[in-house]
Amino acid sequence: MQVFADRDICVGAGQCVLAAEKVFDQDENDGLVLVLTQEPTGAEQEGVRDAVDWCPSGAITLREG
Repeated sequence: MQVFADRDICVGAGQCVLAAEKVFDQDENDGLVLVLTQEPTGAEQEGVRDAVDWCPSGAITLREG
């Protein structure tokens, strides 16, 4: 699994951080998404899928395989 975030469409809602705090953070300056781990481990993958589902702007995407 690889995680991608489009900061151009992120609205800074922070749902990704709530879903997977070891994978996502928010930039201190603008509040937009930061990907901390582009290839999360098995234990973190469920939270990443939740982050994709919960993101109101659709800024979080993933590639599985």
